[in-house]
Amino acid sequence: MKEKKDILRVHFLGNFTISYGKTPLSFGKNNTTKAMRLLQMLLYYGAGGVARERLIESLYGRAEYADVSNSLRVAAYRLKKILEDAGLPPYDYIRIKKGVYYWDSPMETQTDIREFKVLISQAEEENDLKKKSGLLREAIHLYQGDFLAGLTGEDWVLLEGVRYKNQYTEILKEACGILMADGQYEETLRLCTPASQMYPFDEWQAVKIDCYIALKKYKEAMKEYEDTAKLFFEELGITPSEKMLEQFQSMSRNMNHRPQEIKGIKSTLKEGEEESGAYYCNLPSFRDNYRLLSRLIERNGQSAFLMLCSLTNGKGQPIQKKEKLELLAGELNNTIKHCLRRGDSYTKYSESQFLALLTGTDKESCRIIYDRIRRYFSKEHKVWSQYLEFYVTSIADVDTEKSRIQFDENDTIW
Repeated sequence: MKEKKDILRVHFLGNFTISYGKTPLSFGKNNTTKAMRLLQMLLYYGAGGVARERLIESLYGRAEYADVSNSLRVAAYRLKKILEDAGLPPYDYIRIKKGVYYWDSPMETQTDIREFKVLISQAEEENDLKKKSGLLREAIHLYQGDFLAGLTGEDWVLLEGVRYKNQYTEILKEACGILMADGQYEETLRLCTPASQMYPFDEWQAVKIDCYIALKKYKEAMKEYEDTAKLFFEELGITPSEKMLEQFQSMSRNMNHRPQEIKGIKSTLKEGEEESGAYYCNLPSFRDNYRLLSRLIERNGQSAFLMLCSLTNGKGQPIQKKEKLELLAGELNNTIKHCLRRGDSYTKYSESQFLALLTGTDKESCRIIYDRIRRYFSKEHKVWSQYLEFYVTSIADVDTEKSRIQFDENDTIW
């Protein structure tokens, strides 16, 4: 009778860990070696395998190796030794067929990623709200942090990580909606608390505040708001969203605060606009705004600046991978909208560039604004800050010098 082996369990969401049966495997100082990165890719792609060319590109990039194929073979050999030293039974573990590398183990291999996908798929097909909620919560509990959190500088990890975070965000929103509609505010709080800790700038605190208000726990709601407002101001130099400011007003009424204690916040709420942040307009509209502002400056002497934010590969060169560029451009668009004032406007000038009109400020403040954009843009992935470049000029100076501005490497003039 064939001996039943323990299950190999792999966790990608959060810290990368592997356990064999009930025993966690320790890889010591080998965690970031090329052999370990090879292991992570093989385990992740599983039965689908990974092409040799993709492994070489991911592990060695454009580094000049005399024989990268040989280097890959060396990494594979080292990996087998590392796995045995960690406590796995002797086995080849890597199968190569027609230039494709596969993970091959004598024991069943389970991953949190696979289970995460299955649970979401089952939830999508479930019509019973109670059962759907249960499946969604199971998937949410599996998400312990960013996909391969220690390797977010890797392109493939970055792209996969953003996809899983977006899925996590969507299922958490759906689960919270179901639970709150059913009056299960305590359970909603338990779900949202880890999310607000992992992603403090995604404002899951607003959901927690709604729950506290529904439970009439106004002091807890007020503390959540104050802690969040402090975090946003200290880290990014901005205030929370309109949604949270409205919650503050509701809490203030219920806690019978004196008018002078919320005087500052009332002036913000009086505007009653549905959207916060800077105003986005298309390029022709932005051009009209620029020309009108130039005329106004001639009359009233107000200062105004034109800021250009560009995305590069970190070395001042264009980003070649379209998928990566689209991802970063989308994040930069959201960042600029969030970090600029309501009176500022901005537009997308090209696939990798955004323009912003900053009024009533000075050049030094423009630097502060850019630093704020950079911090917000890289709040979850610190390496992203290297992808940003900026240029700023006074609108009055540009017009006085009768000069045009060169914005990109293709000598495009606006």
